Order: sequence, then C-alpha cells, then structure tokens
Amino acid sequence: MVSAKKRIWGWYFFDFASQPYNTLLLTFIFAPYIADIMGDGSAAQTVWGYGIAAAGMIIALTSPLLGAIADRTGGRMPFIWLFSIMYVVGSAALWYAAPGSLNVWFIMLMFGIGLIGMEYATNFTNAMMPDLVGAKELGKVSGSGFSFGYVGGFITLLIMLLLLDDGSNGKTLLGNPPILGLDPEQREGTRAVGPLTAIWYAVFMIPFFLWVREPVRQGAVTIGTAVREAIPDLLRTLRNLPGRPSFSAYLMSSMFYRDALNGMYTFGGIYAAGILEWETRSLGIFGILAIISGIIFAFLGGRADARFGPKPVIVATVLLLSLTALFVVSISRDSVLWLPVPEGSPLPDYAFYIVGILIGAAGGVLQAASRTMMVHQADPARMTEAFGLFALTGKATSFLAPLLIAITTDISGSQSIGVAPLIGLFLIGLVLLIWVKPKGDGQRSAA
Repeated sequence: MVSAKKRIWGWYFFDFASQPYNTLLLTFIFAPYIADIMGDGSAAQTVWGYGIAAAGMIIALTSPLLGAIADRTGGRMPFIWLFSIMYVVGSAALWYAAPGSLNVWFIMLMFGIGLIGMEYATNFTNAMMPDLVGAKELGKVSGSGFSFGYVGGFITLLIMLLLLDDGSNGKTLLGNPPILGLDPEQREGTRAVGPLTAIWYAVFMIPFFLWVREPVRQGAVTIGTAVREAIPDLLRTLRNLPGRPSFSAYLMSSMFYRDALNGMYTFGGIYAAGILEWETRSLGIFGILAIISGIIFAFLGGRADARFGPKPVIVATVLLLSLTALFVVSISRDSVLWLPVPEGSPLPDYAFYIVGILIGAAGGVLQAASRTMMVHQADPARMTEAFGLFALTGKATSFLAPLLIAITTDISGSQSIGVAPLIGLFLIGLVLLIWVKPKGDGQRSAA
C-alpha cells in the first residue's frame, strides 16, 4: 500500500525528471549551441521559431482529444508511458547535431518529438493533482512540485557546465576537457546534453511509476468505445464553453500569457548568444541564477497561492513578466534601458543576469499557480479533458510567439525588435483575467 505522502512525492518526481528538457534543451544549452554552430543568430532564431511553432500546432490539435479518451478509459498511466518513450527517444537523438554535418530539419523533428512527449505527459500528470490532495492544498503541492522540478534542472545544468559542456575553448567550466573522453573538436561534450536529458528522465521517472496510483474510476469504457465517444463529447464541451464564462476567459487569458512566457524561455538563450555574444559559461551563470530564483520563488509562490488563491498570484507575475519583457528589449551590447553604456562595459551582462532572476522567479510561480487555477475552473469528472483544453489553448497559439518572433526577426533582421511581440501577448492575457472568477463557474466546491 502506497501512502498519500509517497504518492505526492512520486508526482513531484515527474517535474524533477522532466524539467531538464526545458532547462537544458529549450533554454540554456542546446538552443544556444544550435545558434553557435549555425553561425547566424537571426537564422537560428528563425528556424527555431518555425520548428517550435510546428510542434505546438500538433500539441494543440491532439491534446483535448487524448484527454477526453483518457477520462473515458479511466486510466492515464498507459498514455504517460507512451509519452515518456517519445521524450526519451526525441531528446537522445539530439546527440546527432554534429558541427559540419548538421541536418537541422532532422534535429528539429527529433526535438519536436521529445517536446510533444514532454507536453503530453505534463498535461496528464497535471490532471492527477485533484486525486492527490484537497482543493486547499493544491497551491502548496503545485508550487512545491515546480520548486522540486527546478532542483532537477539545476543539478543537470551543473553536470553539463562542470563536466560535459566544452564551450568555445574545448574546456568545461572547471577548465578540464569533457569527461568520458568526449571529443571537444566534434562538440561531443555539448551534444551529450541530449542523452543526459533522456537518461535523467528515464531514471527519475521510476519513483513516479512506482508510487503514483490512480483511483479506480466508475463507468470506465474500452479504448475503442472511448475513441468513438471522445470526438462528439469533446465537441459538446466546446459548444458549452460560452455557458462557462470564467472557464472560457481563463483558457483565453492563459493562452496568451503562457505563450509569451514560453517565448521568453525558448528564445532567452538564443537572444543572449546573439545580442550579447554570450558563450556557454555566461549562459550557464544566467541559467543558474534563474533556476535558484525559480526554486525559491516557486516554493514561496505555492504558499501565497494557498493563502490568497491563484488569481492574485497570476496577476502579479504576469505584470512582472510584462515589465521584464520590456526590459529585455532595452538591452543590447552597447545600451541598457536604451541608454548608451561605454564600450566593453559589463553592465548589459549584469542587466541580463537580472532578467534571468526575474524570469526564474515569476515563471515558476506563474506556471504553478496556473495549473492550480485550472483545477478550480475544471469539471472534476473531466479533468484530463480540461487539461487537454488547457493545452489546446496554450498550444493553439503556442506557435504565435515563436512565429511572431521569427517573422519580426526575419523582416527586421534584428533580434531585439524580434522579441517585442511578447509584451503585447502578456498584456492581452492580463486584460482577459478580469472575467475569471477565482473558484470558477460554481462547479467546484472549496473543500
């Protein structure tokens, strides 16, 4: 018999296992590496934008249907196993992103497979939250889960920087060649980020699969019946959304602010590599600061969520991230807040380190509070479908931030101008929160 505490810790381990995809691949190591070996920050940002946009559209079109099927079959675990395989295969294949023989479209395909697996698995594990604790404890559990996840990202980032990543001089942050005899000439130390991410996930998902148990659900049907019923039932749910104004407004609001946040995560490393000419070590410091900030504030944000509710927490963090996005646009190699700085000044670097701290602090809190708010807004009997709709709205425009950044960068030829659309996306999300009720449309009690 698995205790309630063990089930919660098992659920935490999903965040711990999966966070390196975001930390190492999307933001701090792999994305800047691609920009480096392509030799053109704007071209890399454009290709990266189109690739992430394509993966986002696939996730948007399929997540609600998969969630509806899972709710009807009464089981999420088989799906999580499948998505985990996608995660491991996609991330491990990034080893083949070798300089001189880079097939960027194959790499983007494999990156997309891993990303889709990670996003699907996240939706299904998030839908398990109400089975773990009562509504009053959701904020604490969600915030603690994100905090623990950031610990996983922090440890793997240290492993990369201290032992594997070969940088521009073939040395790790400790000044040694990468371990295991990896060849710096072929950037094998940096390319090991893909296999490391895959192995980390495979190892630390073991507690999740051992300790997390799903409750027996009444009225479960076979997979064939679920597939037949899911589409018409999902269409009914979509038609009924106008009758649930708070739920609908929250889906729309989160669609915009989560897209903007993902844009900051996805393009932060590429922006710093291109605009500030940062190498891996500077990006590593940036990442360490962001993750430490995330560990601390995700934990504290979960406590604030439990005390004040998720809506005030979401409003505060979206405001902070809007200002942070504006701050990013104002930073270049020769200016901060659009004010010129002396040539060779470290002030732009320090300013961008502050950006990392702000993104880490607000981003983790926002994501944790967002999934808590989703539980308050959703029908308890259709939780996986609701998180599928959460993914749909998050991914229906998840191509929007990367696409706007790609198009704006492509047209302007400027990375600074290219990230400006994020500000507008945050503000749209903030305005739509006006119509969101803290406890939803009345379908959920506070117990």
